[in-house]
Amino acid sequence: MKKKICLAILLSALFIVAALSMNIGVVKGSDTDEQKIGTKQDVTMAPDFSLKDLSGKVRSLKDYRGKVVLLDFTTTWCPYCKKDIPNLKKLHTVMKGKDFELISIYVMESPQKVASFAEKYSLPYTILLDNDATVARTYGVRGVPTKVVVSKNGNIGCWQCTSAEDKIDELLKGK
Repeated sequence: MKKKICLAILLSALFIVAALSMNIGVVKGSDTDEQKIGTKQDVTMAPDFSLKDLSGKVRSLKDYRGKVVLLDFTTTWCPYCKKDIPNLKKLHTVMKGKDFELISIYVMESPQKVASFAEKYSLPYTILLDNDATVARTYGVRGVPTKVVVSKNGNIGCWQCTSAEDKIDELLKGK
């Protein structure tokens, strides 16, 4: 009986690792993609992109020039992403009326699934769909959640930010 339980736990762990590897591996990108995003100190401009929102309207990063932008790369299945939703909603509320935009980019998810998820969690901020993970790869996303803060002039303020809120405040104050 003990052997069966241990075997079941081991197989479950292997299945989870395999599933995560498949999902995250697709988003991973190449070493050249990593160099584009600003993981290197000499590259600071945020790559522009165009993605559709849930209504089908195409949105580009350049549309938000003049605002500090938080790009939140995420999925509907990620437990850490779900846990972060109250913080993102609070940030969106606190920053309302300021030169700030919160954009959640759902990676490799169907529009129907994301729409249902957004409705279930009453997401008030901009939601974009990166169906084929092109933008995620361009930004060097290796897993979700990944946060990138973009300054008003389009430079990357921080990538995989540990404290996105502090960086957002700093950039809004013009530091």
